Amino acid sequence: MSLLRDLYVSRGPAAGFAAVGVFWGSFAALVPVLKPQVGLSDGQFGLALLITSIGAVMAMWLAPLAERGLGPRALAVLTALLAGATLLPGHTTGGVTFTLAMLCVTMTSGTLDVAMNARVSALEAQVRRSLMNLNHAVFSVAYAACALATGLAREVGFGPAAVLTGAAVVIGCLVLQAAAAPVADPELGADEVEAAPLPWTLLLPGGMIILIAFMSEQATEGWSALHLERNLGAGAAQGALGPALLGITMAVGRLAGQIVANRLSEKLVIRWASVTAGLGATIAAAAPSLWVAYLGFSILGLGVSVMAPMAYAWIGRMVPNRYRSHAISRISVVGYAGFFIGPPLMGFLSEGFGLSTSFAVIGGLLFAVTLILLPVLSRAALRRV
Repeated sequence: MSLLRDLYVSRGPAAGFAAVGVFWGSFAALVPVLKPQVGLSDGQFGLALLITSIGAVMAMWLAPLAERGLGPRALAVLTALLAGATLLPGHTTGGVTFTLAMLCVTMTSGTLDVAMNARVSALEAQVRRSLMNLNHAVFSVAYAACALATGLAREVGFGPAAVLTGAAVVIGCLVLQAAAAPVADPELGADEVEAAPLPWTLLLPGGMIILIAFMSEQATEGWSALHLERNLGAGAAQGALGPALLGITMAVGRLAGQIVANRLSEKLVIRWASVTAGLGATIAAAAPSLWVAYLGFSILGLGVSVMAPMAYAWIGRMVPNRYRSHAISRISVVGYAGFFIGPPLMGFLSEGFGLSTSFAVIGGLLFAVTLILLPVLSRAALRRV
């Protein structure tokens, strides 16, 4: 019952998380047919996504201004804009038009991402309960459901244009929920916000943990179906099961994280989560069969699911209340870049060395969280104490 109560409290931003999941789940399962439709190689497809990632990061940097300008309507307006942008990629037939269409999507999605996370943070301060894992779980459930639905739609003959039109309709319905939900009162008025004297020795490793988590998540979402279909002979529905399993296991992991958030230390959870995710990525990279690859992506999803929410919680706990928004905005700028760097990185590595190598590199980065970033962040945390 507590999960349902928490979901009701955060139903406004939860609609935003669901909207983002609807698009990216549909897109992930469409990659094997979108790429040939727009006539791009692996490297060119990765370059197109890299270009769109630059615009997305710029949009994230300006997101607080957009949110302040839109006020209480921010979530509803940004969700509506995402619904409109979702229509575009499926109707493109060339590399340039695809890049421009995805630029509209990623800039809108990135701005909504920052706004909905900030709204959850404000609600957490107001109700004094952890809500971040639960809202990220909403994204994962929406992502998995839409990835599966897209795979089935492809099997019966629907193309990218039809699938993304359906996704846009679903997102349009979520606009109503985002508009109807109450908005949390900010802890400080706009004129009272102070610039936080926070050291980058604290913020940078925290942001890098989030970056690697999001990079691993988005790289797997964008390329797992292609890995299964190209290297292991999967059909459309079998290929879509890769990103769908990632979404399902991430939802399970985040719901579990919501329960244990107040029982275990963030450091301990992130350590075991990063090791688990690294093992999963390695298994998926070396998989000799579909079922082994499915196992790898499932383990990866369970591990990576809680890394970013727990890193946000850890940084937020280490700074005074009046500086929390400033700290979250700084690590978000670092961390959310991973959501968009992952797919282009996978494309470049796939072009030169193959998709198996790409996933092996993701596994190495996840192990680096435990070996390098956690010790650095722990020392910075001790100095803060």
